[in-house]
Parts: sequence; C-alpha cells; structure tokens
Amino acid sequence: MSTKTHTSATDFSADPNANKGMEFSTDAYLDMDLLRFLTCGSVDDGKSTLIGRLLYDSKSIFEDQLEAAESASLNRGDQRMDLALLTDGLRAEREQGITIDVAYRYFATPKRKFIIADCPGHTQYTRNMVTGASTANLALILIDARHGVIEQTRRHSFITSLLRIPHLVVCVNKMDLVDWSQEKYEQIRDDFEEFAARFEITDITFIPMSALTGDNVVNRSSNMEWFQGPSLLHHLENVHIAGDRDMIDPRFPVQWVLRPQGDEHHDYRGYGGQVASGVFQVGDDVIALPSGMESKIKAIDIGGEEMPSAYPPQSVSIQLEDDIDISRGDMLCRPNNKPISGQNIDAMVVWMADTPMVVGKKYTIRHTSSEVRCVVKNLYYQMDIETLHRMEDAESLKLNEIGRVAFRMTKPLFFDPYRQCRTTGSFIIVDEQTNNTVGAAMIIGETS
Repeated sequence: MSTKTHTSATDFSADPNANKGMEFSTDAYLDMDLLRFLTCGSVDDGKSTLIGRLLYDSKSIFEDQLEAAESASLNRGDQRMDLALLTDGLRAEREQGITIDVAYRYFATPKRKFIIADCPGHTQYTRNMVTGASTANLALILIDARHGVIEQTRRHSFITSLLRIPHLVVCVNKMDLVDWSQEKYEQIRDDFEEFAARFEITDITFIPMSALTGDNVVNRSSNMEWFQGPSLLHHLENVHIAGDRDMIDPRFPVQWVLRPQGDEHHDYRGYGGQVASGVFQVGDDVIALPSGMESKIKAIDIGGEEMPSAYPPQSVSIQLEDDIDISRGDMLCRPNNKPISGQNIDAMVVWMADTPMVVGKKYTIRHTSSEVRCVVKNLYYQMDIETLHRMEDAESLKLNEIGRVAFRMTKPLFFDPYRQCRTTGSFIIVDEQTNNTVGAAMIIGETS
C-alpha cells in the first residue's frame, strides 16, 4: 500500500494552500492528544461525504485510496468524485449508497490525532451506532438542512446523551441546497435546542456547512459570512477533552498476573491492566477487592519502563510491596475511595440481538475484566425514542430497543454509576448458548 498522501489540488479540493505546513515528526504525532468522534444522523444526511471531505481537504488520504475512489466514481458515471467512497468500503454500501457497518478512519493534524467512527443512519442499524459511540469523546449529529430535526436525529441524540458523550457538534449539512439560508439554519438550531433541553448535554456546538462543497468543513465558508463560528476541523482541533475522564476515583481492574520466568525477573510479580479512572502513583496505599487486603504501590511499569504514575487509559503493570492473592477480575483502588459493591444492579440497556430480552432469562455479563452470570429480574420500562415517554407495560426488549432493567448477579461487581465513570459503569450482555453479545448496559446504580 502506498504511504503517500495526496498533495495536488484537483476539482474536488478546496484551497490547495489551506494546509501548508502540516508536516510533522513521528515524535510530535505520539505526543498529541487523541480525539475519538463519531458521525451519526439519518440516512442521506451526508455522514460519509463529510468524513471524505474532512480527510480530503486535510490531505489525509493515501494516493491509492484516492485513485480507487476516483475510479469507482467514474465507473458509476458520476461527474465528480463521490467522497463517500473514501469511507463506505463494503460492496453493499457502495451499491446502495448507504453506510451499514461502523467504519473507522484515522488521521492527524499538527494539533491533534483523530479516530473517526462513521456510523450507519438506518434505524435497523442502531446497535452499530451504539458500538461506535461507546468510546467517543465527541459526536457529530448531521441534519439535512432541507428536512430539519427528524425522528432519527432525535434517536441518535438520545443515544449520545444516554452514552454520556461529553461534546456534541450539530452539523447542519447541505446548506447549499437551501441557498445558504441563515433563517433556515437558525430554525433548525432552535428546534434542536428545544429537544436537547430534556437531556444532560452540557456542550453543544452548531455549525452550518456543505460537505459536498467543503464549506465550513476544513475551511471557513465565503457563502455564509453571517456565521461567525469556527470551521468543523478548527473546532475538532481545539475542543477541550482533558477533563472528560474521571481523574478523581482510582480504579484498576486486573487483567493478568505477570510472573516472568527469565533470569532478570526471578521475583517479579506484577498486575497488568488498563487504568479505568483516577491516578495511581508509586507509594500510594491501595486495597484489593474483593479480598480487602491492603498494600502500597512499589512500582509502575509502562512498556518495560518504570514510571512514577499512571492514569487512564494507560495500560500498565503495577507491583505491590506485599504478595497478596490477586487474580483476573479483581480491582485495585484506594482504601478510602472504593467503588460500589453489589449483586443487584439497575441499568439502561440497548438490546442488540434478534432474540428479545425477557424477564427471568439468564445471561453472562462482562464488566471490565470480570465475567459473571446474571438473571434479568425486572424490566421497568422501555423508552419511546420519538416521544421520550416510558412504556411501563413492555414485556421484553427487542432489537435496537432501549429500556431500564434490573439484574441479579451471581457474585458482587465493583462498579461506579455510568455518569461517574464510563469504564466501570458499563458492561456487555452475552448469550450463554451462542456466545454472542446481545446487549450493552449503562449502570444507573444498585437496586434492592
């Protein structure tokens, strides 16, 4: 595969000089912070085209990828390159002109590196959208300027709120088809703000744009001088995400006990895993759950190098001063700052399987590094995404439906509410017979 990115301007690009000076070293790339974001919205709102435009105008497309997209566009009889082909890779997606599966794309600018999840817009692929949103820092909600806020807009906005994505950018796309109307943009903005007022979304940014022509995507638009806000790329580069993670409550789910048998490490005993939240430092007092044994951190290793501290989402090995019994599924935390320990858990569930979830059925759940069996005790209600009403007479959750569910675990979990920590506050539900993931759950708290 070619590793060169395209540098020449064509009929499909914006200002060819817009991204001069974007060369940077590998060391600088590794030092930049990472922003994960997803695109969502209804079918044909232009999600894939927006990603293609973002990649193209920021000069982040490999030459062979560009040539393949240009060739495919010509073969289909398009008069210009279809930027959506840069992200829609499945044959069925290209034939139907829709996104079916979540497509991940990677690019970087001198200020930040990015992972994009291009999510499908069809209602039947809501579960795919949840998958893409589960690790995102920011969500792009696309709205067709001709149609305004519609049901799928509300559906995806509700899911981003449910998954507590901290930053939301509402992209009012296809402004070229409404003659760059400020009045139309402001009407859509007001309608969305009225709907979003019912959610806990604290950071919403609105940007009018045209992904097809590139207006307000990478470069500011000359067709909408009435808009004084930033372009999309400028906002993505500068949105503050350092405070999004829980740095207050130290949580370290143990994934593996490391006991190398080499001559250099005769007595090495480390506990490997990924820091879920908080900060761990050498010398800190810690307690291991569920045993309740206490010790101090002797050393922290990251990639074979000793470090003074560790923070999320670093993958580390922690050594303790005392040899205590710790295994996979246990958790290290501070003695005076423990997670909730409980077997009865309340959670919001997004159902992802064709076979419905019913009360009384047994499942396996995977929470951080632990795996336990559970039974569905109660289905309190199912959410009507369109009206946000609670349907308390629901008897099951079907594919893509969302509801509040009570679970009884076979042994205690160590968890925090999802609103406090997304890592320790979520789990997946697995069918014991097929081993398929059938649901995703966001923990509300402990129930009686």
